[in-house]
Amino acid sequence: MKDALQATAQEEAVTTMKAVRIHDYGTPEVLQYEDAPRPRCGRGDILICVYAAGVNPIDAKIRQGATRKGVKYALPFVLGFDVSGVVEAVGSDVTSVKEGDEVFGRLDFESPGAYAEYAIGTQSEIALKPRCLDHIQTAAVPLAALTAWQGLFEVGKLQSGQTVLIHGAAGGVGHFAVQLAKWKGAHVIATASGDGVGLVRSLGGDEVIDYKAIDFEQAVCSVDVVLDVIGGETQKRSWQTLKKGGVLVSTVGIADHDAPATFGVRGESFLARADAQQLKEIARIIDEGRVRPIVSAVLPLEEARMAHEMIQTGSTRGKIVLKVRN
Repeated sequence: MKDALQATAQEEAVTTMKAVRIHDYGTPEVLQYEDAPRPRCGRGDILICVYAAGVNPIDAKIRQGATRKGVKYALPFVLGFDVSGVVEAVGSDVTSVKEGDEVFGRLDFESPGAYAEYAIGTQSEIALKPRCLDHIQTAAVPLAALTAWQGLFEVGKLQSGQTVLIHGAAGGVGHFAVQLAKWKGAHVIATASGDGVGLVRSLGGDEVIDYKAIDFEQAVCSVDVVLDVIGGETQKRSWQTLKKGGVLVSTVGIADHDAPATFGVRGESFLARADAQQLKEIARIIDEGRVRPIVSAVLPLEEARMAHEMIQTGSTRGKIVLKVRN
C-alpha cells in the first residue's frame, strides 16, 4: 500500500503543477494559486520550466473579463504572457531551441499561461534570453519591449534624427520606448510624474516633462511621432504636438477619428504581436548595454493578487515580476 501511494504521488507530481488560475472573471480575489494540469508538449511546442513571469496591465483587463482580439478563454485558465525560464522539452518540429536552453518569450494572446511552474510556447514566440540578465529581469522584457519596438519602428516608422513624444515614459512600455528610441538615434521627449521624471532622464530622455506640473501640449510642438499608451485627454491633447504629416501611434485605440484630418497628421492603433525574431534583436541590444529593464517589484507566484492590485493603480514604474522558482 505504501509503495502504491508513493507511485501515485510521483505520477501526480509529473502531471500537475502549481499555477495561478481564474475560475471566474472579476477582482484580484478571483486569482487562485492552486494545483493545475501540467501542459503537454505537442509537435510544434516548447515546454518551458518557468522561473519568472512578467505582469502586464492586459493581464488585469483579461482577469476582469475584457477580451483581446475577440478571444474568449475557457475557464479555468492560467493568466500571463511574459515568461523566462529553461526549456524542459521540445516537440519534434522545433529546431530553434533545445532542451536546457535559457529562453524568454511573449506567449500568444490565445494561449496565456506564464503564471505557472510550466508553460507552453512556440518557435514564433520564444527566443534565447539575454545573457546579461537573470530570469527576473528577463521576464520584464517581452510584451512591453515588443510593444515599444513595433509601435515606434513598424507603425511609427521612427528614424534617426526624428523627434518622438512618449507618454507614460516611466511605465512598462514607456521605459523601453525611451531607450529604444535613443538607440535608434531619435530625440526623445517624454512625459512622466514624481520620481518617474528622474527615472526617465536616467534612461536617456532628452526632455522630460512632469505632466502634473506642465501642460505638455504647451511645451511640445513639431514632433514626428507620438507614442500613446494612455488615451483619453492625453491623446486628445497630443494631436496638436505633431508636425504636418506626423503620426500618433496608440495602443489603446483612436478615439477621435476626425482628429488626424483636422491636424493634417495620421492616427494609427495597433495590437502588439509575439515575434521571436524581434526578441532576438532586443536581446542583442540588451546584451550590448543599450537597453535595460526596470523591475519595480518582485513577488512570489502565490502573491499574484497583490501584483494585480499594484498594476491596477496605473502608477507602476517599470515592471512587476512574479518569481516562480529559484
